[in-house]
Amino acid sequence: MTDLADLAGRVVPVLAFLVAITVVAEIADLAGVFDVAAHWAARAGRHRVWALWLLVVAIACASTIVLSLDTTAVLLTPVAITVARQVGIPPLPFAMTTLWLANTASLLLPVSNLTNLLALHHFDQLGVGQMGYLRLAWAPALAAIVATVALLALRHRSALSGRYSPDAAPEPHDKVLLVVAGVCCIALGPAFVSGVVPAIPSAIAAMVLVVTVAVRDRSLLRRISVPWKMVIGVSALFVVVDIALSHGLREVLAALVGTGTSGGDLLRVGGVGAVAANAVNNLPAYLALEAVSSDTPQGLMALLVGVNAGPLVLVWGSLATLLWRQRCRSAGLAVSAAYLAREGLLCAVLSVGAGLGALALFG
Repeated sequence: MTDLADLAGRVVPVLAFLVAITVVAEIADLAGVFDVAAHWAARAGRHRVWALWLLVVAIACASTIVLSLDTTAVLLTPVAITVARQVGIPPLPFAMTTLWLANTASLLLPVSNLTNLLALHHFDQLGVGQMGYLRLAWAPALAAIVATVALLALRHRSALSGRYSPDAAPEPHDKVLLVVAGVCCIALGPAFVSGVVPAIPSAIAAMVLVVTVAVRDRSLLRRISVPWKMVIGVSALFVVVDIALSHGLREVLAALVGTGTSGGDLLRVGGVGAVAANAVNNLPAYLALEAVSSDTPQGLMALLVGVNAGPLVLVWGSLATLLWRQRCRSAGLAVSAAYLAREGLLCAVLSVGAGLGALALFG
């Protein structure tokens, strides 16, 4: 019973955050925050495709870091595709940008990825805490993002050259709801690095937005999708992995991961994490491997680099990839699993390698 109580005490704040931040992201989308941001980028790009793409990169990074990777994959992707088509440029580079950065940009803040939030428990036990997490994460997070953006620029350089016209206008939106949603999203950034449990500011923002929607347009409340199935699934994963670890899985994984904090040791931990994430999905991979990677803050961060930036090869490696592919199909953009695997392998190797190298140098 004590083990179950400890597990519940760790899981409940993470699941509360997941529900609250999903509500915030859904309402921000309904309010037009992503639509306006993308069309602002189209105008600010001054008809240069490279400039527009770099602005979308910035929006994707900000969305992933503050609102989590699934927000970028689900809500920003269709907007980016639509904007690209409206100004007459190929949508694939923009779609690949939101997919890859949804994963590789999800290291900087604990709230950027559920794996990071789960890791906070161990960082606290190691005496590191949220600020210590940031000090460890900034270098690998920046390195992974830079490697991803550089590869995207290289692979899509032809499509990203030239100019575009005309500027596409955003859809009409309720200005009050738009402003409130925008302010909430912006305010969450500082709140998430303040040291407060992330579930608290995200819950406050969600309540403010729900009340605003109820006042401005109650019919929109029916369009807010709360991820109850994901909550149940994550809860079940915790229990299954905990049982497996107590029945021999821990010893097997410990032999694979090894010990130590040298560059080679960190590469081993991150590499195992990346391979496991592609094989069985990044969340169960993290849950299983954290038990044998949490002796040091550097080892735990190396695991996060692997399971966050690595699952880009197989479509089931990250839930964000599955959601992204569904949104692409809905938008009429077909991307084959073979193409994703080939391109994703390049990105995974570069971003994980860059992140682990930066961790070894600056961690």
